[in-house]
Amino acid sequence: MTDVAKAAGVSQSTVSMVLNQMSGARLSAATRSRVLDAAAALGYRLPRPSAPAPAAAATSNAQPPRQVIGYLVDEISTSPHPVVSVDGARDAAWEQGCLLQVAVTRNHAGHEAALIAAFLAQPGLLGIVYSTIFTRAVVVPDALRSVPLVLLNCHDGTSTAPSVVPGEVAGGHAATERLIAAGHQRIGFVNGEPWMEAAQDRFKGYRRALATADLPFDAALVRDGDWMSGTGFDATLSLMAEARPPTAIFCANDLMALGALEALKQLGKRVPEDVALIGYDDQEISRHTHPPLTTMVLPNYEMGRAAVEALLAVVQRPAGSAPVRRSLLKIDCPLVERETVERRPAGSCGLRAAG
Repeated sequence: MTDVAKAAGVSQSTVSMVLNQMSGARLSAATRSRVLDAAAALGYRLPRPSAPAPAAAATSNAQPPRQVIGYLVDEISTSPHPVVSVDGARDAAWEQGCLLQVAVTRNHAGHEAALIAAFLAQPGLLGIVYSTIFTRAVVVPDALRSVPLVLLNCHDGTSTAPSVVPGEVAGGHAATERLIAAGHQRIGFVNGEPWMEAAQDRFKGYRRALATADLPFDAALVRDGDWMSGTGFDATLSLMAEARPPTAIFCANDLMALGALEALKQLGKRVPEDVALIGYDDQEISRHTHPPLTTMVLPNYEMGRAAVEALLAVVQRPAGSAPVRRSLLKIDCPLVERETVERRPAGSCGLRAAG
């Protein structure tokens, strides 16, 4: 779906709405046609299980009700990311003959406990996907330890439940490596809030890519931000005021990259000719900047799918089999090439091509 969205110049959500034939989506005929053409050209086929029987009076031929997968998330309305994870989980559940039931706790302990009790009371419950809006450590509620469970975008060192998280270190490495492959040696880094795991891991990937390329780490080229465009703007002005300013900047999310782009324009710098720029998350806005932003995908849809697939694998384990050790599944964050980083020079070698 990421490939279809890139080819059609639309978001993953738009691709999902078109391919799932959602009647309530207000999309133009031209947009629908563009998505379908891109999907056909790429050979993308959306699995379509047979439709469930209509909800009518019970008859001897009626199909049994679908089993339910509970999806518990702490927040869903303050960021575009968790909604896309729900899309992936819903699609994977439907393909396997299950329904996804989503509940939001808003980090309220009492509300969470009541929702868990309601889920566990359902006779058709297969298991629970326990999700968080930010990647972080959690303490799994005791009530969930007796039911098949998968953690999504979070982890708990005391639980044997599988955890599905984004491969942020590898993503930070790939973004920095892309800039190195374009010939840059002084690469600025504008990070998010440093207490967050996403910021820590993207920074770790940045440093590892420099070390792999035998480039020195220079703390003067790093700024901490808060994920917002304003700090991207201010941090870029600060970086470019250094005695030896960077020739490329890696921003830990697209909003800060948007601010960086505006700051570079204010300074009269051309992107990518004078300063290359790369973001992270592949938010909708990254397609519409001038020039369009090269960025890394935060694989929310794929993570949602993987969480449901991992849960079904837990459910299908033979009775009496040996306990499974806790597993951590990291989903790759692929590179999306647009126009804020120069294309690799012909014949360049020695560095792995990201994306």
